[in-house]
Amino acid sequence: MQKGSLSSQALLGAAQSFHGEMAASWEALGSGGPTLSALAAVCARAIVDPVPADQLPEFCPEALAILYVARHRGVIEVRGVRTAFEAPGRLLAVYVEEDATRTIAFRNQESPQVTVRFFEGFCQLCRAGMILHHLHRDFTLSRSGFERAAQIRPEEVAEGIAEATEFGLHES
Repeated sequence: MQKGSLSSQALLGAAQSFHGEMAASWEALGSGGPTLSALAAVCARAIVDPVPADQLPEFCPEALAILYVARHRGVIEVRGVRTAFEAPGRLLAVYVEEDATRTIAFRNQESPQVTVRFFEGFCQLCRAGMILHHLHRDFTLSRSGFERAAQIRPEEVAEGIAEATEFGLHES
């Protein structure tokens, strides 16, 4: 066998093992368990092995929009709406508490690409150590996340925020 084949087989085996463990619970899968677990692991890795400040990536517009909206409270949830009739409404998406009564949902039911772009922006923030995982689907900005968010000008993110949906805290 070729050396590259062994690496591919090892990676496939590790992925199958991880998903096999997570798939043990249909409920976990239905609540986004494997993805939330992966995000938690990425956030934990950033705590243990932080990205040096001079090596931080240039953040995509979606990541900057998430940081900006979270700049005051820092409270972020990753969730799907299991009861949504249309499939795009059930996709995991990023929800940011802008203040005590308003949440911004970075999702678009007519255009799933928008939801995916913002989700990937959130993943970029996790990898860079800008996000901390707490419990289940609950995340916050890290200290460096708050610091970076304070540097963002509203005009830098206006277009991205316009793609989001605003609603009261208890709506779904």
